[in-house]
Amino acid sequence: MTAFDPLAAFDPDRVKCVVWDLDGTFWDDIAVESPTDELPTPRPEMLAAIDALAARGVLSSIASRSAPAVLDRLTDGRPEVRERFLAPQVSWQDKSESLQRIAKDLGIAVDALVLVDDSPYERAEVEALLPGVRTLDPADVPALLAAFEGREVTPESRDRVHRYRTEETRRAEGERFQGTREEFLRWCAMRLAVGAATPDETPRALELAARTHRLNSSGLTPDRLRELAASDGHELYTARMTDRFGAYGVIGAALVDRTAPGAWSVPLLALSCRVAGRGAAAAFLFWLMGRAREADAEEFRVTLRPTDANLEMRILLRQAGLRRTDDTPGAAPDSAVLARPLHGDLPKPPPYLHVSDREDAEA
Repeated sequence: MTAFDPLAAFDPDRVKCVVWDLDGTFWDDIAVESPTDELPTPRPEMLAAIDALAARGVLSSIASRSAPAVLDRLTDGRPEVRERFLAPQVSWQDKSESLQRIAKDLGIAVDALVLVDDSPYERAEVEALLPGVRTLDPADVPALLAAFEGREVTPESRDRVHRYRTEETRRAEGERFQGTREEFLRWCAMRLAVGAATPDETPRALELAARTHRLNSSGLTPDRLRELAASDGHELYTARMTDRFGAYGVIGAALVDRTAPGAWSVPLLALSCRVAGRGAAAAFLFWLMGRAREADAEEFRVTLRPTDANLEMRILLRQAGLRRTDDTPGAAPDSAVLARPLHGDLPKPPPYLHVSDREDAEA
């Protein structure tokens, strides 16, 4: 059994998907050694754990070194079990390769995965090649569940599995679509509605601050975000997105500091990785710039803390004309402030994405 102390060495905010081995973990027996097409019976405690994690907004997938036909048998014979898993990988490839494929298919960082596997060899292979991935023995699952106890669950979290299934439909439609990527995005009829955060959206904004990494400008902690959002001169904005497939929910949050004369400063800009590559991050940023100019601000600033994960955000800020400024009193040692003037033409959102003020969208 692996030693597991969630209070000392485990950050549940980073976990977006738990990946389950099958043989000896999800069920007792070895599926390919079954004398019939009947699959082994899943362990009830593992099914219960998967459902408990889903209720907390944590996805589940499969990484099993077995015959690919096992997944087909699971799909055909036990669809109620198969539907619990997103982007499953059943093949003879190494577990580290399966985990990288799962992360890519889900659009999340590899180190947002946790592997549950009964084999010390498989866990060691993943730990050696993917050191950011936490690996657990099945006996550690109760401690894993306990690490999520008492944490606030937003509506977006409770609906996360459904939203990722909708994302699978989007991806499949995109692969079948006859046309360019931009034509497909236009066909999707995406709409972004931005406005001041309502009280019931604040928990989701805190969640985005904690759980997003690719499209997160500063890594501001939820506690600090809550403190700043409640202070004078600060405003919290959120962005909601929909398309022809359904609603994404709240996919973006931005904290605006208006205490400096003539400037709008953004200590945090964070967006869900589910909307990466669709122009939503750029559209949200450009909306904030436009709102700042309407408020007679002359300069727009964003706090940036560069990380290995947020290259996409750094590129976006540079493309939007923001450059590092030396006028950064009180800035954290690992952070910088990027700024740009608000005179002249401001960048426009992608033509395939309709952006509106929340008030206009609800009218």
